[in-house]
Amino acid sequence: MDSVLNYIHTKEAQQSVLLLALHRMITDHPKVQAKISYSIPCYRLKNPICHLNPLKNGGVEIVFWRARELSNESGILEFKDRKRMAGISYYSLQEIDADELRQVLQEAYLLDETTEHKPMKLNKR
Repeated sequence: MDSVLNYIHTKEAQQSVLLLALHRMITDHPKVQAKISYSIPCYRLKNPICHLNPLKNGGVEIVFWRARELSNESGILEFKDRKRMAGISYYSLQEIDADELRQVLQEAYLLDETTEHKPMKLNKR
C-alpha cells in the first residue's frame, strides 16, 4: 500500500488529490489489496477489481476489470471500445458522486467474492 501512496504523491497536485480520494474510497473495503502493477495503482480482493489510470489531461479514470458483468444501472461506466473493462473519468473532486461510485464498487466487490472469474479466451489464429 505504501508504494501506491508514494506513486500518488509523485503526481501533480490536482491529479494527486483525485488519485488519493479514489484510493481511499476503494480501500475502504477491509480486504482490498493495493499495489502498483503495470506502472499504475491496481486493486484486488481474490481477483483484480479495478485500477486507477491517470489521464494526460489531469483527470483520473477508475477502470473496472469485470465491467461487462456489472449492472451499470446508473449508466456511468464507459467502455470506450473495450471488451470487458469500463471506467469512470473524473477531472475534479466535485465530479465524484460518492454514493454512486460506492454502489459500483460494492457491486464489483460482491461479484468478485461470489462469482468465479473466468479469464477471457484469446482467439487463436
